[in-house]
Amino acid sequence: MLGAVTLLLSCQLAGEILVRLVDAPLPGPVLGMVFLFLILLARGHVAEPLDRVTGTLLDHLSLLFVPAGVGVIRYARQIEEQWLAISVSLIAGTVIAIAVTAWIAARLMPPEHEHEHGDAP
Repeated sequence: MLGAVTLLLSCQLAGEILVRLVDAPLPGPVLGMVFLFLILLARGHVAEPLDRVTGTLLDHLSLLFVPAGVGVIRYARQIEEQWLAISVSLIAGTVIAIAVTAWIAARLMPPEHEHEHGDAP
């Protein structure tokens, strides 16, 4: 169990270090997740202790939203003043994310076999 937590934190630390070294415009934990994904791809499976640790973290995920909620309350005035820009950004970002996901999914799916004339589907 300690090894699984160490792996998760090491990946996050590696992501943070690399982002700061190259001044990349993305959060370190996101790059850390990429590192973890690559490690899991190389291993070919998720070890049981890692599965247990990540399951526990996911079970308590709602606790991680407390700081975000506090931030919303603390900056309520700025959010109220910038609601239009925030709303447009959220909607546009969501639409773009859905469109890109659909495009990638369409490219990754195997092509459907076309039915010859007269064949029933």
